[in-house]
Amino acid sequence: MPHARLPATALALLFAATPGLAQELNALVWCDHTDPALIQPFEEKFGVKVNLKEFEGTAAGLAILDQSQPGDWDVLVIDSVDVARAVEAGHLAELPADKLATADFFPELVMAENNTVDGKTYAVTEKFGYNTISYDKSKVDPADMEDMAALTSGKYDGRIGIYDYYLPVLGLVALGQGIKTADITADNLGSLKDPLMALRKASKQVSDVVSAQTALATGEVDIVVGGGEWLTAVLATENPNLDWTIPKQGGLRWAQSIGVVAGSTQPDLALEFVNYITSPEGQARLATSACYWGMPANAKAGDLLTPEQKATLRWDQQPEFLARAQLYPIPDAALDTAMQDLWTEMLAQ
Repeated sequence: MPHARLPATALALLFAATPGLAQELNALVWCDHTDPALIQPFEEKFGVKVNLKEFEGTAAGLAILDQSQPGDWDVLVIDSVDVARAVEAGHLAELPADKLATADFFPELVMAENNTVDGKTYAVTEKFGYNTISYDKSKVDPADMEDMAALTSGKYDGRIGIYDYYLPVLGLVALGQGIKTADITADNLGSLKDPLMALRKASKQVSDVVSAQTALATGEVDIVVGGGEWLTAVLATENPNLDWTIPKQGGLRWAQSIGVVAGSTQPDLALEFVNYITSPEGQARLATSACYWGMPANAKAGDLLTPEQKATLRWDQQPEFLARAQLYPIPDAALDTAMQDLWTEMLAQ
């Protein structure tokens, strides 16, 4: 039977007063959501336990949902560009657009073209940042990092690490060739092979998030292609020489969204979790999570960030950075396969 949605305070009282009712919430998340500083305030307010399962990559998250029973999961974090895939697969429930905090978002981060399907809202942006160039400014010339051509000039051979994710790195290589990420096609993908291989030849390693962070922090490499604030911000206190920039050719903007899983047995509580994560308080905590930092989509989170945190995130430069960044490539199945094949060929070099 349809029922009215309870306000947050009523939900909190109901859950606290009724043992066995909605005592747990199950969420499929990225590692930044596993920080107790982010999750505990919600658990304490609603008297519930949030069970978190961490995954990497959209394919892995959708595979978990495909293998689960309806009601197993309540909340999903996903690449904003992949929301439509999750909706098509039947994994996301419609959200009440009038109950979301998008009016307080940076306008570019509402991303209705990604978070809505056929006029219905299925997810909301929660965090964003940039895949670009991270570096140790005590070991490289920061001016060089403003031009991607410096990476394959020979000056930094053997001192470069590449983030092991084909979409942002191929997007950066495309920008270096004057090709917009939205214009990458099967026909012009071949033009990226030589510059990609040149970058691989100049690099020392291709590695995942943790390995890339470690390599930059320890001096094993001085530059990480595909890095950004998410790579260096958590290390800034210990090593203020680690920095990042968007070169003149541009950078990639990543964004992650959060939604309620279709079939959740507690959609009201799941929506409260979504609203907490996208509130100014939740956003400030998520932006500075122990796993990796990123820009909050909700602009009001800036009131809760310290001057030092805002400086690390380049808060005041966001209008410029947003204007210079492009979204990840969104390939169809054929192009995605071709891009992965090219990436595999590069890894073999």
